Amino acid sequence: MEHRYLGNSGLKISEITYGNWLTHGSQVENEAARACVRAALDAGITSFDTADVYANTAAETVLGEALRGERRESLEIFTKVYWPTGPKGPNDVGLSRKHIMESINGSLRRLGTDYVDLYQAHRFDAETPLEETMQAFADVVRQGKALYIGVSEWTAEQIRAGHALARELGVQLISSQPQYSMLWRVVEAEVVPTSRELGVSQIVWSPIAQGVLTGKYRPGQPPPAGSRATDEKGGADMVKRFLRDDVLTRVQDLAPVAAELELTMAQLAVAWVLQNDNVAAAIIGASRPEQVTENVKASGVRIPAEVMERIDGVLGDVVETDPARTAENAPKRRPA
Repeated sequence: MEHRYLGNSGLKISEITYGNWLTHGSQVENEAARACVRAALDAGITSFDTADVYANTAAETVLGEALRGERRESLEIFTKVYWPTGPKGPNDVGLSRKHIMESINGSLRRLGTDYVDLYQAHRFDAETPLEETMQAFADVVRQGKALYIGVSEWTAEQIRAGHALARELGVQLISSQPQYSMLWRVVEAEVVPTSRELGVSQIVWSPIAQGVLTGKYRPGQPPPAGSRATDEKGGADMVKRFLRDDVLTRVQDLAPVAAELELTMAQLAVAWVLQNDNVAAAIIGASRPEQVTENVKASGVRIPAEVMERIDGVLGDVVETDPARTAENAPKRRPA
């Protein structure tokens, strides 16, 4: 397992990070979840990403229990705050000082740790002054409850404004967590160049495009039983944007490329995002330990430039590149 620096900081994280969105506390039984975490640790993964909203806080609890007994200093634990949690009252959401301060305490309790390495704003809060949000994050860092701060799915302009305030407050905003894959490249035009300038790295989620880049979804055929596209708990909504025959046909054409590199299609997808020098880590999830064992083999893979160009040619115009999609997909107001 290779490690990379996170942003302009001295913190190194495993370039493949284990995440438990849509799995722990919901899709996957706790015993299987623990087995996946053990597989991640055995494979050399040291970085683990979660959020308070995943399974309405249950995912943090499962991850904390799975990591119990591990040397804390040898791990990098990330979590997030923004989406509604708990009974979902009027202050159980957003990036107000109240919600941030209460949420970090809840996350630490569930994770069974005194601090997280990275505390992330899970979305931009249009209803809270950014100054209030960044001051609260700075106080969380000064209290020793988080070492660094980051954001998720913020636009380039929002990252720039948040980074400037963090710098004024003497804390380090070092990461951005966007969706990024061969099929979803909306961060390349604006977010990545801005982040490079500011010393911010990407920790990308869904590098396999919710499983589409494994090739298991085939044009003209129904989704496989038990796949994310059949999951009514949320997975189906996320994957449906890619389940068009034109997209699925192009994805099937990637199989020979993967074979030539002696990679599975999933490994190719993970390795592809790691070719971007602004990407510090790709987050992988798993419902079975063997998925972790296989996907970590993407670590350290170098894809030749001519093969990267070939991949672009295969996918053609089914790739989404419009930077406006980040803002379009962002909440305009806090969820009720």
